[in-house]
Amino acid sequence: MDKQAVQRAREAFLAGRSRPLEFRVQQLKSLQRMITDRQGEIATALKQDINRSQYDTPLFELIGLENEISLAVSKLAQWAAPRPVERNLLTVLDQVYIQPEPLGVVLIIGAWNYPWALTLQPLVGAIAAGTPQRPPPLHSYSSIAVRITWGKFVNCGQTCIAPDYILCEPSIQNRVVEGIRQTLLEFYGPDPKSSPDYGRIINQRHFNRVMALLEGYTATLGGQSDASQRYIAPTVVKDVPPQARLMQEEIFGPLLPIVTVSDIDDAIHFINEREKPLALYVFSSNKKVIKRMLAETTSGGVTVNDVIMHYTLNSLPFGGVGQSGTGRYHGKHTFDQFSHHRACLVKSLGMEEVNMARYPPQNRQKARRVRLAMRTPLVDFSRKTYIWAVAATVFAFGLLVTLTAILLIAGGLNCTCWRLWQIWR
Repeated sequence: MDKQAVQRAREAFLAGRSRPLEFRVQQLKSLQRMITDRQGEIATALKQDINRSQYDTPLFELIGLENEISLAVSKLAQWAAPRPVERNLLTVLDQVYIQPEPLGVVLIIGAWNYPWALTLQPLVGAIAAGTPQRPPPLHSYSSIAVRITWGKFVNCGQTCIAPDYILCEPSIQNRVVEGIRQTLLEFYGPDPKSSPDYGRIINQRHFNRVMALLEGYTATLGGQSDASQRYIAPTVVKDVPPQARLMQEEIFGPLLPIVTVSDIDDAIHFINEREKPLALYVFSSNKKVIKRMLAETTSGGVTVNDVIMHYTLNSLPFGGVGQSGTGRYHGKHTFDQFSHHRACLVKSLGMEEVNMARYPPQNRQKARRVRLAMRTPLVDFSRKTYIWAVAATVFAFGLLVTLTAILLIAGGLNCTCWRLWQIWR
């Protein structure tokens, strides 16, 4: 690492250069211009690295990155503003809030499989936070197969949230395989090696690693390879034992093992006896099955009846749990990840009688008062709540004035009618 660059970043942070919101917005817009101006070069570089299609790079990296920047620019003032929190009786007249503050100099280590998205999306949040940085019926099986096939074999299986294996009941295993076979034919034709849409393994070391995982197994689909091009065909392996080597580590390549389970209980047990995954995908039209999978398993993220798509929403946090990762990013979550949430309470020097109960000498009466005040429910005194309270008060007052006027008018009419009646008599 360049120590001088780190030192310059620290000096910039200590000088406060990255703190003003205007500076952060300017940096984000500059990053946006760079991405827009260099899209062709970015796509060309990734084509040379892993034979990625020129259409896939904008789809999987650049569009989401541009959306991330646009969101940060439009929401930065809101994210960086103090966040009022609930108060109790002891602090009801005080200002109590959380103030997001820059953490300081951070190092972002991306990954080669999606180098722009996985490096620059955290960078967007770091800049926003002010942190200097270095950079099923039968038709259902068909749609399930299409979505799983796409998620697994896009980028030649080198996606951290690609489906790593399939759990299914033995009775549907062959239908799943057939659905994947038909989908592969539609996606990449009879020879994926010649398809412009099918990628390559990043380097020879990873090629050898993935091929070693396949040793001892007979591929149900695919299995072909070409070391000179670092090509491994989309490969499916049936009836893989849970203890197999293929199931002991993240594959990160175009191999898809299928493990059969007897029922949902067996599937939940299989998932829970392993490390918590970065992503979990549940395919079912049964709401009870979906509810159980969500309630009884843990993962960094989950998508129901599709794969990968939760990653595309910058309103959702992206990150792992346990061994699959720590922290989270995307949108405001990235800003929060790179911010220290500073607890703040600002009191007035007046109203000292409110504080008397906490001062010595102590007695039972004072203790009761403090206990009562501290055990009162927290009340939301945020700006939004305050506006609603004022609006409700104004409305109620206006309603009271209107009713009073109506009663007075009605009373005046009654008096007039009574006088007329007396005169007429």
